[in-house]
Amino acid sequence: MKKAFQLKSDRFLSLDVFRGLTIALMIVVNTPGTGAKMYPYLVHAQWFGFTLADLVFPSFLFAMGNAMSFSMEKMKQASVGAFWKKIIKRTLIIFLLGYLMYWFPFFEINARGDWMLKPIAETRIMGVLQRIALCYFFSAIIFYYLSKKATVIISGIVLLSYWAILYIFGNPGAELDIAGNAGAKLDMAVLGLGHIYKGDVIPFDPEGILSTLPSIVNVIGGYLVGVFIRKKGKSFEGISKLLMAGFILACLALFWDLTFPISKKLWTSSFVLFTIGLDLSIMAILIYAIEFRKIKKGVRFFDVFGKNPLFIYLFSELFFITLRLIPTPSGHDVFEWVSERIFQLVIPGPLGSLTTALVFTLLCWSLGWWLDKKRIYIKI
Repeated sequence: MKKAFQLKSDRFLSLDVFRGLTIALMIVVNTPGTGAKMYPYLVHAQWFGFTLADLVFPSFLFAMGNAMSFSMEKMKQASVGAFWKKIIKRTLIIFLLGYLMYWFPFFEINARGDWMLKPIAETRIMGVLQRIALCYFFSAIIFYYLSKKATVIISGIVLLSYWAILYIFGNPGAELDIAGNAGAKLDMAVLGLGHIYKGDVIPFDPEGILSTLPSIVNVIGGYLVGVFIRKKGKSFEGISKLLMAGFILACLALFWDLTFPISKKLWTSSFVLFTIGLDLSIMAILIYAIEFRKIKKGVRFFDVFGKNPLFIYLFSELFFITLRLIPTPSGHDVFEWVSERIFQLVIPGPLGSLTTALVFTLLCWSLGWWLDKKRIYIKI
């Protein structure tokens, strides 16, 4: 990690707001209050289908691609050696931080009351930051060596190939099931049961190895949109083209959904097209509202998240894990106690659960606000 004390002046404010909006929603989705169920649209679809929560992660990858459309111009001017050194270093740092986040707090108390190191053999290897790292690595290589036209062709090949791989190597009749899909089989063979996410109905990693392949296309989509925005974004023609492209991609996704269902956990190709289509539309609306209409309400709030996105996300996860580890005399952990003994008493039901998540998000925002006030921008 390193500090940077000046942001690039040519970056659209709307892009930072888009990234900030994504981080804010990501924290809300990841930290629902206990004691009541969260609103269904803020909970990931169980398998097939789509909710607002499912848009968060692909939108962050899309935003990363936007940012890379600015940074790659400078990277292409550097030597091949400097390019590889930079992307390998950043990939390893982000991947390692993700791994350490799942290993945190590193120690645990055994049945005899003794402190012991949490077994590495049971630590999840893949995850959100790990997928971000891998997507960054492969996307950077594509952007550095290939033309925009070749990048679009590669994207199409990746999405079609992933569709074929799932049906060819999945269990017959259960190619898209949680236990029988090719991605689950690959993760089990390569990573082993101990290193796979176990928070679903059966051990299954929604950020597994194989499903990382189509997620790279979300980054590519963001990159191509970023390049387009720099050229024609501040024009009504540019906004209208973004909206039309978003509509076309969403329609294609819904058509593809008939044979290859939209699924965030499988990260199906139809899911990729659908989320890119929605992100295109959201981006067009933000550009119109912020860059054209000069709307300021709410901009500052999300801009704070957008200036230190990965750091604030990492802090939110570690902060949440820490609160869930601290016991209280009531038998609840600190997070549960606050959620159930305060928010659920005052605002019972899903609204109380949402309020807990919003307050937690505001605490994370306050850290971002302080960093921004001090002009500290931590690049991971």
